[in-house]
Amino acid sequence: MAGSLDGDCFAVNPRTRYLLIAPPLIFMGLFFFYPLMRIFMLSLAPEGSLDLGGVKKLFHTGYYARVLWFTTWQAALSTLLTLILAMPAAFVFARYEFKGKTLIQSLTTVPFVLPTVVTAAAFKALLGQGGLVNAAGMHMFGLEGPIIHLDHTVELFLLAHVFYNYTVVLRIVGGFWARLPRHLHDAARMLGASETTIFLKVTLPLLAPAILAASLLVFVFCFTSFGVVLILGGPRLATLEVEIYRQAVHLFNLPLAATLSLIQIVFTFCLMAVYTRLERSASVALIPEAVKKTAGALRSGKDRLVVGTCLFFMTLLLGTPILALFIRSFLTDSGPGFAYYLALFENRQQSILYIAPAAAMLNSLGYALVATLIALFFGWLATAFLSAPRQKIATTLDPLLMLPLSTSAVTLGFGFIIALDKPPLNLRSSWLLPAIAHALVALPFVIRSLLPAWRSIPQSLREAAAMLGASPRRAWIAVDWPILNRALVVGAVFAFAISMGEFGATVFVARPQAPTLPLAIYRFLNHPGALNYGQAMAMSCLLMVTTAAGFLLLEKLRAASGDF
Repeated sequence: MAGSLDGDCFAVNPRTRYLLIAPPLIFMGLFFFYPLMRIFMLSLAPEGSLDLGGVKKLFHTGYYARVLWFTTWQAALSTLLTLILAMPAAFVFARYEFKGKTLIQSLTTVPFVLPTVVTAAAFKALLGQGGLVNAAGMHMFGLEGPIIHLDHTVELFLLAHVFYNYTVVLRIVGGFWARLPRHLHDAARMLGASETTIFLKVTLPLLAPAILAASLLVFVFCFTSFGVVLILGGPRLATLEVEIYRQAVHLFNLPLAATLSLIQIVFTFCLMAVYTRLERSASVALIPEAVKKTAGALRSGKDRLVVGTCLFFMTLLLGTPILALFIRSFLTDSGPGFAYYLALFENRQQSILYIAPAAAMLNSLGYALVATLIALFFGWLATAFLSAPRQKIATTLDPLLMLPLSTSAVTLGFGFIIALDKPPLNLRSSWLLPAIAHALVALPFVIRSLLPAWRSIPQSLREAAAMLGASPRRAWIAVDWPILNRALVVGAVFAFAISMGEFGATVFVARPQAPTLPLAIYRFLNHPGALNYGQAMAMSCLLMVTTAAGFLLLEKLRAASGDF
């Protein structure tokens, strides 16, 4: 009976519970901490003894200082633009109730969950040299060349960053705003304050923690942006992520790449530490819990105008790139058709992939299935340990298991190629390595999906089952499992979708003859020819539909369980 009250049929004896956390910690040690340690060693002691030459080179060479400065200011500008453009939507969704609001809010998540290569392909389809805007302009005005030139410019990937991070501000700030007490606004209004004064003196100070949390998160995402900058920025524009990739893969300068990775690690860890502390102190979450909200109905023409204008702008910013991607995937030189999709099943002579593009889709599906199983296995064991009450060690292990969230995928992938190349961990040529990398990235999401559900199980139900004579295993099946199975599905969807779209680590660890779909898209986008470009658009559409469908299912599961 004592075992049943513990809430876990696998740990009748409390001491055996520590056996649950051992496999996840070993997994993290081998595939997270060991590769990071090798990066530190290669950066600070490339010949086995302390050597700060690589670090000094960064400060004595103007190029790398400019890369660091460019990475920082483009992230800061992207964050500022995202705040400016998303804050009006946060206000509308916080203060107004209107038809279709829940569905629209779910759809705004789609850009955020899209793989970065799909985001880049969407903006190429819309604003690139061969995009729809230029094609329409050339046709309308009878021009022979494009009317706008945004390929390989800062402006293009800044716009892509806003597209990608828009929902972060909408969710965090809008969710926090919706929970602000309405009576504070009403009291200030009764005292004669204008709406501007109320916002500046009352609302803005209360929103400050949420705005800061959202800003930090967006800044980190833009600071570590890889796929978008690599594809849209071109060879002249390099962030730290892109420079790590170039030094490691193109120039094979591993010590310098390790030093850049070290700077990246320190910077992102510090920012994420500030974010997590702010999140705990201000109760700010990306997907907040459902509580009573203060939104009201549309009562006047002014309200309808505000909401309508906001929704129109959101559709323009978030919808047109996705729509352009779909249209461009069907628009061939000979007119609309399925030629690009049919070509995905062909392996043309001298193909840059050496396999049919459809085979890359199968590779991605295979990696995603294995990565999902790995992440679910270790995530389940970790959550079973962390969910036990009155465990001081859990307060340390929980953030420890979240560390992959604050580490860039490019850094992880680079760590893999320098750490896992010698026995007994010689996995450089193994088909399992990409799945392990994807599982490592997905593990924190699985734990975050399972842990709230596990901790929400009423202890009274377990006690009642025990008093009725149920064995620990029977009580777990009857009480815990019906609550946990939905959270397990949510974790599986997260892991599968993350694996399908992962690009930063995969570009290092995937075998050339077994590329994933994101790698295939990147290769086709950088290979000349209308057919290659069209196939990249078609593959991007397939990947977009796969990941978006998974996360829309996740939103539905969350809504059904009352989490959002």
